[in-house]
Amino acid sequence: MTEPAREALAFLVPARHPGDAAAVAALFDQGALRPEEVVAILGKTEGNGCVNDFTRAYAVEALAAMLATRLGLAPEAVLARVAMVMSGGTEGGLSPHFLVLGVRQGAAEAMPGPALALGVAFTPEFRPEELGRMAQVEATAEAVRRAMREAAIARAEDVHYVQVKCPLLTSERMAEARARGALCATEDTYASMGLSRGASALGIALALGEVPAAALSDAAVGRDWSLFSARASCSAGVELTRNEIVVLGNSPAWRGALAIAHDVMQDAIDLPAVQRALAAAGLAAGGGQLPEAEAARLVALLCKAEPSSTGRIRGRRHIMWDDSDINATRHARALVGGVVAAATGRTDLFVSGGAEHQGPDGGGPVAVIARRQNP
Repeated sequence: MTEPAREALAFLVPARHPGDAAAVAALFDQGALRPEEVVAILGKTEGNGCVNDFTRAYAVEALAAMLATRLGLAPEAVLARVAMVMSGGTEGGLSPHFLVLGVRQGAAEAMPGPALALGVAFTPEFRPEELGRMAQVEATAEAVRRAMREAAIARAEDVHYVQVKCPLLTSERMAEARARGALCATEDTYASMGLSRGASALGIALALGEVPAAALSDAAVGRDWSLFSARASCSAGVELTRNEIVVLGNSPAWRGALAIAHDVMQDAIDLPAVQRALAAAGLAAGGGQLPEAEAARLVALLCKAEPSSTGRIRGRRHIMWDDSDINATRHARALVGGVVAAATGRTDLFVSGGAEHQGPDGGGPVAVIARRQNP
């Protein structure tokens, strides 16, 4: 007996502030989506994207409370089944928004695949001393494999983006570890964000066969930049202690109008890579900005932003690491946000900072979800 066809649903809605769940709720009121179909919500909130960016937790709390009311569940039960991936920082002209992902069963009338497929998985809760180390790498890899199986994505090459929300270390969490005689990978709370993102990205690379297991070790995390995933996007936050994984790819087992494609930016101004990703998703830019009709078919663009460790972009000096007033990842989000906004003619773009082991040094993956045209 064959399983009923599934259709991936994706809706990008604006946010007036981090706790604004109204536009998501409107999707339910308008009948576009049912609350029980929601499997993940990705959000860009207007915080600083650093350790003390509580806009992420604020957004998660508001969304969980709204969904709890709609589903007749406790907020904790909602968070046990829905991945809430909030990325802080909308510097420059980036627009705060939520990308709501859902799965509809029995989509027999939808456009045949291969179509966008998605799977969600969670790691166990991490102890503080496991962050930024092989325990996090291996747990993430196993969760990615589970999400792929859930999504019926059989081949690693059919995965185009893996979004992870991962924890960070706080002073309290480090003190708890020390009280047990355990040592954390770092005593710097901000550095812990990069190590957690990096370990998560290497877990993705391991699961997708991009990096051999023999090349990985605690010492490689945050140090060996030759090791990376071309499809990883990891964002760290204080609001959780496990990794939440969303795998996005294409599968013939799914139906629907949506599809995803990706490319890799080699540096922060790699406009051709963005345009290749748009073209691979079926959007025609003609070498310039997307025409209005094509931009309307763009559902979401997701990418990573990171200042190059060399302090240079194509041989010319940048000061992102030297600015004591504005964090380097904030500079990078604004820079890359401008590049992708120019390519798409839109500013509601998921540009996430901190690309440790996510694409080459100074660059990062870029993925495009678009509506396919009827054949």
